Amino acid sequence: MAFFERGEVNLYYEIHGEGYPVLLFAPGGMRSAVSFWRGSEWDPIEALSPHFQVIAMDQRNAGQSRAPVTADDGWHTYTSDHVALLDHLGIEKTHVMGGCIGGPYSFGVIERHPARITAAVLQQSIGDSGENRELFHAMFDQWANPLKPSMPSVSEETWSSFRSNMFDHEFVYNVSREFVASCQTPLLVLMGSDPYHPEATSREIAELAPNAQLIEAWKNADADGTVEAVVEFLKANTPRN
Repeated sequence: MAFFERGEVNLYYEIHGEGYPVLLFAPGGMRSAVSFWRGSEWDPIEALSPHFQVIAMDQRNAGQSRAPVTADDGWHTYTSDHVALLDHLGIEKTHVMGGCIGGPYSFGVIERHPARITAAVLQQSIGDSGENRELFHAMFDQWANPLKPSMPSVSEETWSSFRSNMFDHEFVYNVSREFVASCQTPLLVLMGSDPYHPEATSREIAELAPNAQLIEAWKNADADGTVEAVVEFLKANTPRN
């Protein structure tokens, strides 16, 4: 358990286990934090740490992490946090795994440093269904509203700009279909099945990406063999030297 300071940004993270690194991006929408893995369909910290060095983190202004808010904030802001944490830890190459909002987070790091990310597990990624935009606006507001009293200098226009930068886009919000179609990183896609995590988004990622594998049934981890499938995928794509 530790904190990484980067200017005015203070990021909380944990490291569990040893071996090749896996950087986790938790579910929870804008509240994405380590605690959301606990009590989820399966806990990758517990499941993966016997095999890998697992790095779990609270995103800025979620859990124990804190950062200022500006009108220019967006997916690129989070990607810069993720890259800076890897640099701080001296990690040259890593796997990533993202649940929910962690799907776009994963794609952000892959797009920024494709040679640095050796494989990605995308667990029910969020995505634009054409009908769920208001759900994500409401989710953003439910996160932002409790923060506003502690940030009185941040205007409503700034919060609105930040929200638009995050969720007024198509597909997986953070990257384009063209990027996913060109993405050579091996992907294991655990399919979504609800309005926040549309099945169509998971299927389209798996269809577009040239090195993607789709798993439809995974939420009953024991019966579906989820842990075994994820561990096997990550080990198969771990560099040998």
